Amino acid sequence: MSELIATASSAPRIGAGSRVTLHFSLLLDTGEEIDTTRRRKPATFVMGDGNLLPGFEAALTGMRAGDDAQIDIEPEAAFGPHRRENVQVLPRERFADVELEPGLIVSFAAPDGELPGVVKRLFERTVEVDFNHPLAGRRIVFDVSILRVEDAESVTLAEDAAR
Repeated sequence: MSELIATASSAPRIGAGSRVTLHFSLLLDTGEEIDTTRRRKPATFVMGDGNLLPGFEAALTGMRAGDDAQIDIEPEAAFGPHRRENVQVLPRERFADVELEPGLIVSFAAPDGELPGVVKRLFERTVEVDFNHPLAGRRIVFDVSILRVEDAESVTLAEDAAR
């Protein structure tokens, strides 16, 4: 029995560069599920690779394989606060070929690609478009089950061996 405890306590903890395999669900504070891997293949990523928001990575730091948690992530650490300055009122003529309705996602050309916005309200001559992330300003519950953790050194050695 003590061998099992020693092995579990020596299991790598999630830290910078760790390769992590997990199942997760993202829930609104109302309980509504907005994304999950639980009914499909688990997700694998390397801490710090940009695939996970920094607030979610911070919540995972120190966890080990076998850990389960429900973690409240405040808006600032999740998808950011809802910023009023990201809600724009645009001339309706910019949407000449579009059948507009509230909730419609429209895409605009931006210097670094495309910028999506959500039509919020329609007026006679203008359209209110929200360019915030749809989950901005929302507290998120990150329900996570850690399946595997490979420490940064093991990840680097495995990648070097594959070359």
